[in-house]
Amino acid sequence: MQLSSSAFSNNLLSNRNFLKLLGFRVQIVLAYQIIVVVVGWHIYELTHDTFALGLIGLAEVIPYFACALFAGYAIDHHSRRKFGVLAGLLTGLNALVLVITTLIVPENPSLWIYGSIACGGVARAFIGPSYNSLFALVLPRDQYARAAGVGSSFFQFGLVVGPAMGGLLVGWANLTVAYAVAAVLAISAAITLWSLHVTEPPPAKSAPIFTSIGEGLRFVFGHQIILGAQALDMFAVLFGGAVAMLPAFVHDVFHYGPEGLGILRAAPAVGAIMMGIFLARYPVSKHAGRWLLAAVAGFGLCIISFALCTYFWFAAALLMLSGICDGVSVVMRTTIMQLSTPDSMRGRVASINGIFIGSSNELGAFESGVAARLMGLIPSVIFGGTMTLAVVSATAYWAPQLRKLDLKKLH
Repeated sequence: MQLSSSAFSNNLLSNRNFLKLLGFRVQIVLAYQIIVVVVGWHIYELTHDTFALGLIGLAEVIPYFACALFAGYAIDHHSRRKFGVLAGLLTGLNALVLVITTLIVPENPSLWIYGSIACGGVARAFIGPSYNSLFALVLPRDQYARAAGVGSSFFQFGLVVGPAMGGLLVGWANLTVAYAVAAVLAISAAITLWSLHVTEPPPAKSAPIFTSIGEGLRFVFGHQIILGAQALDMFAVLFGGAVAMLPAFVHDVFHYGPEGLGILRAAPAVGAIMMGIFLARYPVSKHAGRWLLAAVAGFGLCIISFALCTYFWFAAALLMLSGICDGVSVVMRTTIMQLSTPDSMRGRVASINGIFIGSSNELGAFESGVAARLMGLIPSVIFGGTMTLAVVSATAYWAPQLRKLDLKKLH
């Protein structure tokens, strides 16, 4: 993957600690995406039930919600790096449990799979806050915007390759091999992060755990720009995400195998990579809020168009375009959060951001499963895209500071 000369000239990729942090992120994303894609295929193969696909998201999001705020507190008061390493190791253990379910098939394999995914939710609660806190330690402040574009590109690279690897490994080998590869990648990610050499600042001022968590919540809910950006992304993904239903689209609408699932899962990330590389060279500053709102609206329109499409490759192109729109949103939100958050609160703010953003994928998967059961597959996705457009309109009205945002004012 090539990055712009501007990114190189700003020494982003000559920063060894930043490269190690990117290596950790890519490997853990690859592992996670392989698990998600393969589990989706595995569950649908067992049940042929769209509601069962939605339960995958619910199985992860409940433990994630339960742990996220405590994870942010722990990272602000202890070693950011060590918690990231432990999260990587737990993800690897999760994948190894899934390997065992394919070798020694239990009486009710679905319950074992959901239980393993729940453990993955605990690990993921620590990954985002660890990465975001370390991001601010390995880079100077004036490189945050460009680095957000570079980091987004590497993240989306994992989203491209991970689903493709998952689909290909299942199609050309089997479920066991796919889960085993995910385990190796997760453990490798933990080792990469362990090798990171960074001086961590003194922990945040000691305070009772719930008092400290409350400080983080008050900061986010009192900051209209951060809150508006997070809420916009959360509700857009919650209603507009069609990804959880892709196994059903591939199986019942397009009549492809697991390779087709890998292609469709990867398509949004291809678009997001292109946008991340573009924004690394040409970071948005002026009218940033308007660009953010327009990008999320474009995402909703792409999802509606995808639901109405009956041609596989045109559907893939629409998902890629949705990824371009989502790429703008990801980079804008990341830059806003990094520029607006005090160093002593990065873990807690990142964990709250994770609840808003990360959990919306899993809750969106559950919502998609319920909506598909009630409305049917295609009407449920159209409904989700329409709700995304409504969320954009509401955010533009209720968060005028976000709508008028110029990033230069946050430096």
